[in-house]
Amino acid sequence: MSGARKSKAADFLQNMAHELQTEPPAPVRQMDEGKGQAAPSRAGLKHIGGYFAVETVEKVAVLRARLSLDNSQLLKQAIDDLYLKHAAKRAFGDL
Repeated sequence: MSGARKSKAADFLQNMAHELQTEPPAPVRQMDEGKGQAAPSRAGLKHIGGYFAVETVEKVAVLRARLSLDNSQLLKQAIDDLYLKHAAKRAFGDL
């Protein structure tokens, strides 16, 4: 190993040792953008996600803006509406 490599490796290890000795920063609560409030707790909740085409993403953005909802609220409303639609079809034997 060359002298320059040893120096870089030694510097790296020294910096790592220094980082391990310092206390990690206290966790910061995330703030909802634009609302100035702490984000609600996600304890007990499950994540649902997906990959969508640009057209679908644009529709979601428009609906979020028009309805003043965040993604979670918008998805919940859409799922509730879809569930009711299918429950009604089942009640009337259309399914």
